Amino acid sequence: MRRAALPVALWSLVAALTVSAGGCASSGGLAGAEPPAVRAVLDDPGQSGTRWGLLAVTAEGEAVVARNADQRFIPASTTKIFTTAAAFALLDDLDAPDPADGTSVRLEDRPDGGAADAVLVGAGDAQLGDGPGCVADCLSELADATAARVRRVGDVIGDDRLFPDTRWGPGWSWEDMQESFGAAVSALTVNDNIVVLEVMPGATVGVPVRATWRDGDDLQPLETEAVTVADGEADLRLERRPGQEGVRLYGRMPVGAAPARLRVGLDDPALTAARRFRRLLEARGVTVEGEVRARHRPPTLTDAVAPVSGMDGVEVARLARPPLLTTLTRTARFSQNLHAELMLHRLGRLDGTGARADGLARIEAMMATAGVPREAFDLYDGSGLSAYNRISPRAVTTFLLWTMDQPWGEAWRATLPVGGRNGTLSRRFVGTPLEGKVFAKTGTLNGVNALAGFLTAASGRMLVFAIYANDRPSSAGSALDVMDRAVLALAAEN
Repeated sequence: MRRAALPVALWSLVAALTVSAGGCASSGGLAGAEPPAVRAVLDDPGQSGTRWGLLAVTAEGEAVVARNADQRFIPASTTKIFTTAAAFALLDDLDAPDPADGTSVRLEDRPDGGAADAVLVGAGDAQLGDGPGCVADCLSELADATAARVRRVGDVIGDDRLFPDTRWGPGWSWEDMQESFGAAVSALTVNDNIVVLEVMPGATVGVPVRATWRDGDDLQPLETEAVTVADGEADLRLERRPGQEGVRLYGRMPVGAAPARLRVGLDDPALTAARRFRRLLEARGVTVEGEVRARHRPPTLTDAVAPVSGMDGVEVARLARPPLLTTLTRTARFSQNLHAELMLHRLGRLDGTGARADGLARIEAMMATAGVPREAFDLYDGSGLSAYNRISPRAVTTFLLWTMDQPWGEAWRATLPVGGRNGTLSRRFVGTPLEGKVFAKTGTLNGVNALAGFLTAASGRMLVFAIYANDRPSSAGSALDVMDRAVLALAAEN
């Protein structure tokens, strides 16, 4: 029988018992806290300077290995554990579509009496797509329905007011803003809020590379400064300054190099979505008389009831929001940052404004229920991109133990990557005793590696674990090899 969640008042007692049994969670571990094989791996001289945190417990809560278990670490994408678990705990009908909660189009009368504006209203759907590869939840379906109702519109407006206009989270790195993993967050999201740039070297040395947007993605200016060189490795860089849509491509690409595809995060997803929608309408014979623009909600708005997107005008088209289980699985298995942030905002709508802070408040309340003391963590986003996030290995394992006793726990655990099988663990633990036997969320930031979840040890019993490598010197390189060897040693010793 599994252990129930620990009351916060017992937290210090359990930590003390761990130490008395041989663990010293805050000082690096006394003899007995770490099996010799695990200690030898973590003390690899190649990772000198890296701060390690590790706690592994049985399903009954008995600690079997500990190092710095109560120190706080940057969790990176293991943060998604809490975001996705909160969705399972708090949202209903995750495996069913919702016809009342999808992206819609409304026609709004203009004060000047001209043709009504076509307003594309975002509903926080992470799966809305556009392009020839789209087969479900497609922007083209909305264009078809709109064209069947009207042949002339004024402006085309992208409306993402369902969530406040806070496109990037606190503690996100500015250089990540143009990357696909740092794409801006918006209630009106299409194609994961990225566009793709296709780059080929020029025919001769010294000429610019040939860079073009993927079909349908030519929605913002491009400045190409990258040049073709004689040899060497391709080194292509992108720059998009905050608040600007134009993208600058610079660097070098050798003659004869294979084509490259660069994924670029958008600055204003709602505006780009409106541009896509205008094209689709015009392709269906609808005349657009006005301009394309976006409508955002000020980030400082605290009123939970106004403005609510799409309350004006007449609705002429709506998509059914796909099952949330699909995006939750993608979020956990492939560490999709944008989807995690959209889920956090959705949680914030349960009894708040849909702001990031409201979603975090729901997660904090869930963690209190799980017996995690407030001082053991600080979370600033739902994806783990924030360098401000902190949590202790003990807090993580306490939470994971709690999920095992929840009615949704098994279904939630099934969304995690599996070692050697799928997701971000598909290439790790291959050909080892843990292939197919470790279910865990990965995490990576500059100087940070993380892994937390469940594994089946050599004895056949389940262990719950969290391992963190922080403050890794740049000279040390990735800590993944050491981390995986430590987890394998942990499994072998138990």
